[in-house]
Amino acid sequence: MLKVAIQHENLTVDAEGHVAGHDAGDTLVRRLLRLFPGAQLVGPRTHRYADFDMVPLEMLDAENTILINMDVINSVDAWRALKATTDKPKIMNFVWWESTRYEEGVEMAELALSAALFPTFANSERTIRAIADAVRRWTVKPLAERAKIGGVNLGIRLEHVQPRNEPSTPVVLYPAIYVSQRKQPHQFIDIVTKVAKRTPIQVEARLSEAHLVSEPAMRLSRERWAKVGPLVPSRADYWKALARTTAFLATAEEESYGLEYIEALVAGAIGIFPDREWAHAILPERYPFFYKTSAQAEELLYKAVTDTAACRAELDKSTDGSFIGWLRDHHNDDNFEQAIAEHVTRWFGPVEVATLK
Repeated sequence: MLKVAIQHENLTVDAEGHVAGHDAGDTLVRRLLRLFPGAQLVGPRTHRYADFDMVPLEMLDAENTILINMDVINSVDAWRALKATTDKPKIMNFVWWESTRYEEGVEMAELALSAALFPTFANSERTIRAIADAVRRWTVKPLAERAKIGGVNLGIRLEHVQPRNEPSTPVVLYPAIYVSQRKQPHQFIDIVTKVAKRTPIQVEARLSEAHLVSEPAMRLSRERWAKVGPLVPSRADYWKALARTTAFLATAEEESYGLEYIEALVAGAIGIFPDREWAHAILPERYPFFYKTSAQAEELLYKAVTDTAACRAELDKSTDGSFIGWLRDHHNDDNFEQAIAEHVTRWFGPVEVATLK
């Protein structure tokens, strides 16, 4: 039976020895640790934590271990390190971010070469297509023809969802923990500012520590109707906050999947989305709250916070029944766990997998 190791360079481990970060990468590491009992994490030094063992890459039992590498463009370097102790290193790429992360030619070529050389699992149907296209465009035909690419939508852990707790003043969420340019935070601020002038709202932004002192965060924090703060301390607190969120406004140019949006939607928040391919890919065909212009986004958000019940009825109508039910059917993380376990076994051989619920 083969073992599993996971490599993620930006991993956050707290003082108690748990993977404690709030971004999608840390969330996925926790999922993989649950799915593959006894999985190790690759780190700078050997250490035994409460939930896992950390082992330097060079000290892995490379003959009997599959490396799931979330730092995809470094897979060739990982292969060289493991080749020192085994003739056939076992490496699987895990592409869990948007395909436009790498825009420079050198980085795109590295990504394409890695996906051509090593089996690659992607976090959504859109990312599968993007990676396959990159392999065709940036590698030679013999490599492109041997590429193994699979994947599935990530989904969310539905058991975390908490009962709704409707706030007295509608809460509008900034649906990200970063204010990077791709998220277009200034467009978000411009739109919610106009809505706040028309009706009482409470805008909340919970940001990564490095982004709390950014210009967009400081701009938003100056508004009396806005609350900008650090990430909540636990996942339970995170879901508790979502249960009292009325609506959110998405302004990102590109997303590979949209984990934060799905979590907010399934918690009962009304999502206002840009009319972009990435948003259509995760929502029902007749989803009613897409915008093409900032003016349209303002009107939709105003409606969401002033006539929330009617908006929820529209969401149910778009799925001919229950919108939350549709989300649960289409974004259940059981599908992800089953798919990644099947791909690991198909590509490398049998591994121990936790009993899927």
